[in-house]
Amino acid sequence: MRILLIEDDIKIGEFVSRGLREAGHICDILSDGQDGLFHAIRETYDIFIIDRMLPGLDGLSIMRSMRAAGVKTPALFLTAIAGIDDRVEGLEAGADDYLVKPFAFSELLARVNALARRPPAVSEKTMLQVADLTMDVMKRRVTRAGVEIELQPREFTLLEVLARNEGRVLTRTMLLERVWDFHFDPKTSVVETHISRLRSKIDKPFDVPLLHTIRNTGYSLHAPR
Repeated sequence: MRILLIEDDIKIGEFVSRGLREAGHICDILSDGQDGLFHAIRETYDIFIIDRMLPGLDGLSIMRSMRAAGVKTPALFLTAIAGIDDRVEGLEAGADDYLVKPFAFSELLARVNALARRPPAVSEKTMLQVADLTMDVMKRRVTRAGVEIELQPREFTLLEVLARNEGRVLTRTMLLERVWDFHFDPKTSVVETHISRLRSKIDKPFDVPLLHTIRNTGYSLHAPR
């Protein structure tokens, strides 16, 4: 799943985002409320995790603005504001769940998974298809032409990022950021290695290639044109 975490506490943000990635999810993290609202409305996510006390724009305002804009993505408040009235206010603003700090990550992950099991507002968010390649993001299942393909967690995440951007060229830097959370060049061939492994599983056993290398630019997943 692709998850947006809006949290201004650096330590909590790093702790949560690391745990979500280790669980196999893509996690974008923002610390400013205005930036969070912009991404929540403009980008496609499967789950939102939002703090209530944020710089720029508070969590309640983000939630109300998202819902008013028609964004139906499941959202969870992760906050130190613990009163009953505060919980009610958060849920009435449009949140689907409310978890109070301090918290156990195992409980947060269980709540995220529970929200993800709800019927999605837009089915294509959890079922991705490129030509005869199908990804069930919820079940972590990939098939091509009806043949099931076994992928390692990082390979699955890489394929999901490419599938969500079908037809777009993603640069090496973009993949490092979205799949490995590297905001610098690690000076390794990690992207190329994983692209090669992914191609050997989703393309080589089949007649038509879907994963394309765009010379001196990046990679794109699409049916031949």
